[in-house]
Amino acid sequence: MSYNREAAVEYAEKWWDTPNPEYMAFELNCTNYVSQCLRAGGAPMWGYPNMASGWWYVNHKWSFSWSVAHSLYWYLRGSTTGMRAEMLASADLLIPGDVICYDFDGDGRWQHNTFVVAKDSNNMPLVNANTYNSRMRYWEYEDSTAWAPQVKYAFFHIII
Repeated sequence: MSYNREAAVEYAEKWWDTPNPEYMAFELNCTNYVSQCLRAGGAPMWGYPNMASGWWYVNHKWSFSWSVAHSLYWYLRGSTTGMRAEMLASADLLIPGDVICYDFDGDGRWQHNTFVVAKDSNNMPLVNANTYNSRMRYWEYEDSTAWAPQVKYAFFHIII
């Protein structure tokens, strides 16, 4: 099985500003949206029906890692089954179809996730996101009201 980055990015572009009716929509929808993008690219799900295990969405039920920013961060950081990722040292190493996690407070609690859809002329990621719908936004999020100088970023390259 391989990860189809083009299909994942197509999905991200189609649904960045409107919820896909095939899935539940959450008040804080960023991680659900990123998970949908990953799934559209063929990322394998596992762990059903245990909400605390794996990464999955089945019959309008879902794992914590599917829908909670902090949980997706920990899943991507440590998964050895199903979808896998490697943490990279810097944003410029990411490619479309990858994920950025944000700890705006710098306290170890991850609050937001975005999906890389393109690169700018300086080879830096442009991202799409939900909750506050964003398209082709510069990855650092310095224009966000949530951004703070102590922000921490985690850069995940999806390896499936």
